[in-house]
Amino acid sequence: MAGKTVGILALQGDFAAHRKAVQRAGGLAVEVRVAAELAQCDGLIIPGGESTTMLKLLDQEALTESIRLFAEHKPVYGSCAGAILLAREVTHPPQPALGLLDITVERNAYGRQIDSRIARLPLNEAIDGGGEMEAVFIRAPIIRRVGGGVTVLASYGGDPVWVEAGRHMVTTFHPELSADSKVHARFLRKL
Repeated sequence: MAGKTVGILALQGDFAAHRKAVQRAGGLAVEVRVAAELAQCDGLIIPGGESTTMLKLLDQEALTESIRLFAEHKPVYGSCAGAILLAREVTHPPQPALGLLDITVERNAYGRQIDSRIARLPLNEAIDGGGEMEAVFIRAPIIRRVGGGVTVLASYGGDPVWVEAGRHMVTTFHPELSADSKVHARFLRKL
């Protein structure tokens, strides 16, 4: 991890909070707005925000295919809207995605902004031997299907909320809004 740099997609969403979370976890972070900036990154975080807006901005900046190519060799982590973008299939309503993890995600499945919440999540033993962590859900999606090769690291209400497959990882919650660095630390170990 020493000397490794995480790019934070900085087109929309709370990319500044992810930058600070990476730094709290001991990593270096840079903001990414154009495809050429991916070359300086050892991993990429796609933050929460609004997934349809992010798709439009990715296309405007010619980043969609660049991120797919980047993901062939380097880790990508998506939180909330980022999880939607990394999914193979998106519902409610259907929309295109990068297809980096074999999961089906339902958009805004936990409800509207007023239904946002903070919860305690029990963790898979793979995360520092288990335990629990705080999770902030804001208009969060639900992972409705997990395909082969996808490991569930945490669930909430019976639904997976933190999963990984190989070098890629998603959370349907916002770990950057919590003081707990477990999610960002795990991503940094993938670099």
